[in-house]
Amino acid sequence: MKKQYFLSILFFYTIAVFYLATTTPISPHEAKILYTSHDFVSLLMKWGKMLLPVDFLGLRIFFVFFGFLSVGFFHLLSQRYFSKAEDGYLATSIFMLLPGILTASTLANVSIIVLPLVLLFVLLYEKGYFFSLPLIMLALFFIHEASIIFFIALLLYGSIHRDKKLTISSSAFLIAFVFLSKGIEIGGRPTGHFVEIFGLYAAVFSPLLFFYFFYAMYRILLREKKTLLWYISFTALAFSLLLSIRQRIYITDFAPYVTISIISMLDVFNRSIKVRLPEFRKRYKTGFKVVLFSLVVSTFVILFHQWLFYKAKEPEKHFAKRIYIPYILANKLKSEGKDCYRGTYRRERYQLRYYGLLPCFE
Repeated sequence: MKKQYFLSILFFYTIAVFYLATTTPISPHEAKILYTSHDFVSLLMKWGKMLLPVDFLGLRIFFVFFGFLSVGFFHLLSQRYFSKAEDGYLATSIFMLLPGILTASTLANVSIIVLPLVLLFVLLYEKGYFFSLPLIMLALFFIHEASIIFFIALLLYGSIHRDKKLTISSSAFLIAFVFLSKGIEIGGRPTGHFVEIFGLYAAVFSPLLFFYFFYAMYRILLREKKTLLWYISFTALAFSLLLSIRQRIYITDFAPYVTISIISMLDVFNRSIKVRLPEFRKRYKTGFKVVLFSLVVSTFVILFHQWLFYKAKEPEKHFAKRIYIPYILANKLKSEGKDCYRGTYRRERYQLRYYGLLPCFE
């Protein structure tokens, strides 16, 4: 990909992120974190609201910043993995267009805080700056309980590649996870969420790109060189699939570790192209264009989801209904001069609270 095309996509990404962060009403997840949690995400939301008291952008301004930071680190990392600058531009462009990245960059969530830390860790490790890595590991340990996946991946990589420093440090953090009873909660009984996890990953990558992600992870497992990026992504994928057999999976726990696989996926594609004669490369390039087209379609669905919601014949079946129905209800009540609501609205109560509406008391 030429540099001017990359800059055009970066400009599009910038406009899209600020547009979505400004116009998308507060989500149930954001509202619940804001009023019930005291973690780092909640703190950043409150700081952002004080710093920039604009409807929705203030809540998300720090997360927008982390989104751009992720793009910057990803581009630096891709330039190290590819000999051609054009491949780095292409990988970063695909990364920016991922529905999961676009969504995470515009909504308050922990995954977009974790993502630049993971990318920075890999970047510094590749450059040999080991002295700064424990600080990043410590930050991940406290910010994200699901980062236990990350430390398991580091332990596997360090053990197999005989990196004593990485093995010892990752083992120490894993012991701390066990000692402090931190990490992903595992429990319940088999309830059939295995198929659901595929839908979640398809939403993060776009359907066709997810199938290629799955194929690339499997192909590298069998025959390709296994980098630290692959270990992180594959470990997250494997654990999510195993856990989904018996419990519901939160995609924000795994998304920061699987989306960095774009570099590995593009590397696999380039290798597949190079080993084939020119006359046999056409179908691969056609398939690549089809996958990119599906990615662009998914991206535009995210970008114009508000318009699609208001135009939908059955908005209650729209994927963003839990964001917009409370917003519409709040505007309706305010237009009627009401400052409280009657009824339970149990799932929407935190969103309505954000809009200044509390339950009516007789």
